[in-house]
Amino acid sequence: MSRTNARKNAFYLVFQHDFVGAEGMDEAKDVFYSENEDIDDTDRNFINSAVNGTLENLESIDAVISEAAKGWTIERMAKVDLAILRLAVYELKFSSLTPEKVVINEAVELAKKYSSDNAPAFVNGVLGKIAGGSE
Repeated sequence: MSRTNARKNAFYLVFQHDFVGAEGMDEAKDVFYSENEDIDDTDRNFINSAVNGTLENLESIDAVISEAAKGWTIERMAKVDLAILRLAVYELKFSSLTPEKVVINEAVELAKKYSSDNAPAFVNGVLGKIAGGSE
């Protein structure tokens, strides 16, 4: 599996968190992996690391997103966009495995595929502010 597909799967699980909460994530992961038995250990480790890292740092990540998304509150954002942003901010701020440009590009691609027509520009703008602020 490509890293892009592994990231897409991590996005699916981060997205589910808004619906099942922290207490439901173990079961959500179990169901996800039972339905995707072809995921190898390397990809599983990446997915788990990204999902767990995102959820463990959720408060800090949401604060970063709120600061960068002027005029938007976390509650007002589409859940799909928020999951994409949360995963990307985790990778930008808490993980050094992937270059910033790749993180942003893949987040925009997820927004193109799974969200509204306006989402790619929104995601790109928010992540651009966040990445620009870290230099």
